[in-house]
Amino acid sequence: TGPTSSECLGSLLRIMLSAEYFENEYVSLSVIDQSGTAWELNEAMAAQCGYRVTYSTWSSIEFRASALSCHSHLEKDIFTVTIQIKASPTPDMSNATTHLKSASCHYGLWSPRELICESNYMEVSVRRDVPQTIKDFVQDEPEDWTLVFPEAKAEEASIWRIVFHQPEEKRALLVSNAWNAGYGLNATDSRVLLRVPYTAAQVQLVEDQGITFSVLRSSTFYKYRWVILMVDTAVACPVDGVDYTNKTITWTVPKYIPPLSAGVTSFKEVLVEAGVDLQKLSAKEMASRKYVLLNELNAVTMKIPIGAEGGYYKTSVNNGQLGAKYSINLFLEQQWEDNKWGLTKHTIIKEIETPFEQAEVAIINDLNLSARLMNVTVGTFLPDVELVNLTFEGVAVAVPEAVQHGYLIHRARYANGSKAFVIQVPLDAPSVKKEYMREDMRAYTLNVTLTFITRLSSETFAIPVIALSAVKDAVLPSARGFCDGRNLHLIITHGNVDQNWLPFISDWHLTPEAAQKYNYSLKDNGTHLAISVPFLSSHVNYEGFHTSAIKASFYLTLKDGITLARRRDFSVSCIFSPSELIQCLPNGTVIITAIKLVGDEDMDTGLLVLRDRQCKPSQVTEKTATFKFSMNTCGTSRKFNGTTMTYENEILYFRPGDDTPIYQLKFLCSYAVEQTVDVRYESKKNPPPSIEPGFGCLALSLKLFKEKSYSEPYQESEYPVVKYLREALYFEVELLQPKDARLDLNLDDCWATNSQSQDSLPQWQILVHGCENNKDSYRTVFHKVNYSLRVKFPQHLKRFEVRMFAFVQGTSLLQE
Repeated sequence: TGPTSSECLGSLLRIMLSAEYFENEYVSLSVIDQSGTAWELNEAMAAQCGYRVTYSTWSSIEFRASALSCHSHLEKDIFTVTIQIKASPTPDMSNATTHLKSASCHYGLWSPRELICESNYMEVSVRRDVPQTIKDFVQDEPEDWTLVFPEAKAEEASIWRIVFHQPEEKRALLVSNAWNAGYGLNATDSRVLLRVPYTAAQVQLVEDQGITFSVLRSSTFYKYRWVILMVDTAVACPVDGVDYTNKTITWTVPKYIPPLSAGVTSFKEVLVEAGVDLQKLSAKEMASRKYVLLNELNAVTMKIPIGAEGGYYKTSVNNGQLGAKYSINLFLEQQWEDNKWGLTKHTIIKEIETPFEQAEVAIINDLNLSARLMNVTVGTFLPDVELVNLTFEGVAVAVPEAVQHGYLIHRARYANGSKAFVIQVPLDAPSVKKEYMREDMRAYTLNVTLTFITRLSSETFAIPVIALSAVKDAVLPSARGFCDGRNLHLIITHGNVDQNWLPFISDWHLTPEAAQKYNYSLKDNGTHLAISVPFLSSHVNYEGFHTSAIKASFYLTLKDGITLARRRDFSVSCIFSPSELIQCLPNGTVIITAIKLVGDEDMDTGLLVLRDRQCKPSQVTEKTATFKFSMNTCGTSRKFNGTTMTYENEILYFRPGDDTPIYQLKFLCSYAVEQTVDVRYESKKNPPPSIEPGFGCLALSLKLFKEKSYSEPYQESEYPVVKYLREALYFEVELLQPKDARLDLNLDDCWATNSQSQDSLPQWQILVHGCENNKDSYRTVFHKVNYSLRVKFPQHLKRFEVRMFAFVQGTSLLQE
């Protein structure tokens, strides 16, 4: 079969364009006249000239033409229509291919009056009878006619005027005016034709037997030689009469239509026939399709089961919802005789479309575990539906581009013409959400929205697809822990489910910023998460304390990054020596840290004291209290046994109003005594101490801190730091190496320059020989350095505060 086919029914011609041949093509139609000129079809031209373009089964295009259409070629009893078909893959019709189709139909036996009710126009043609007396009349002086009726002579067409009969008035139009108003007019040697669009101004709606008709009452005047003749060109077509009940279409057409029966006194029915798509059906064929044709006294009724053979379902969209409508093109032909016209042939074409009925779309997820593919079938759909794009993660992707995102799409076609769309997506595609369920199970969720379009009507609708597959392939994170002399370490090996899990210490989210604040180490290289915390830190639990050992544990929880559900718990426990809590310095200073054990949660470490209750901790955390004092203070006792000197004290905790301690931690410092001698001494003026110069390598650091607490230095990425005049700058100088408690750090000179070169000019002295600059309006302020978890040797640090200033020359600001 080729791209087109044709068939005839009386005075109508039907040309069908193949759905398969023109699939996925944009099509435009033109009619070719006898001179070869192409006239592109539009709605107004089709209604005026006797054409109808519609769509039959899904995407097939149907073109119908009247025998007396504007561009048909009449020769004897044959009429021929030629159409031009342009097909292009794009809407702008570029690169279009052109097809010509000519079709001819034989129609020789015309009735005196023939009426056609098409879907977009009404047509009446009547036989052009000329009285014999006029045919035999010979006029001696034809010029006399022009003197009487000059208008008739001026009109080139054989039709002269049309008079429209309306209830209010009668209106006459010349042919040219009627044509401009959208009416179609034609006259052959034997017939006069009037074609009326349903939207014409002179059309009236008239009800008969409960059925509404479009009616035009008119008389047409035409010339024959020098005589003007008149014919009745009234036309009436039913516009409703269709009912949908009990899954059945009922179409009723009255027989005796008053506008067509004016002046008629006798009426005789000759023929009633019906069919589909201009094909007449016999009684047997109707019965096989379960059609019913009732020819009653006053009306003809057709009953068609919805979904019956001859019609078809087409996709419809209502408020974004997918549905379907059943369509069928019926026709009814009535012939009758009356005393006015003789034989009248009335052909009614009725394009019927049932109301919208919502449709459900099945979504089937078939997991191919061996190939790790999700196979999601969406459908079925009617053949007039196409998938145009997919939307996932908020991005719309056209079907041809979906393969770049891991999506494979193909159509599944079924024997009844319907189809489904199968989407294959790898489980590991980025747009497939992976979520840990339980034990070794993972949930894979495909969340994609499919956008479809209907052919020809170009309606769009969207179907959200959420497909879930549970797969036993979860690999949970694992961990190992260890300790060194000062820290507890956890190294967690990532699995395939914890990409979005977050580390928590109890309910505290351990972020890189939080870890840095507490001097913890937190590193993630993509495969491993490494966490290190000092033995003396706020988040270490102390679970046992003996004279020879302390049990310290660190607990970490991984939580879901979205729901914060608890997923995995890890811990590391180590035994530390109690000596980690105490430092007995050579200069007689003791630094001792008390720890709060698990079970002592109600103890306030800030209320811990030494034997002398006036001696309170110098640094307190939730779980620790650190004391720094001299051995000859705070109630410290000492014992000498010949070779050692032992100093002893206690850390105590009292409940308010109770003198009995509920917490008691004894500690001591022992110093070896190598020898003792008796000596005589006398007071002499001691010579001043002297320092002998030496040589070695010192590692120093100079840092700028954000606050007076010296808890957070500026990072390298934060420079340059912006400050305002007189705003405080907090500096810290630290001796990094060597770590020798006998060394003290002293600052001599410190100066500021206008550039990064320390030798550049101008300069301003901040410290002079270790002291403030007396010439400075805002003198440098020194801050005391105390022992802390970060500061093990306070004598190795110097801290001072400087007010922000700028270099000026005269009244101008100096800049580098």
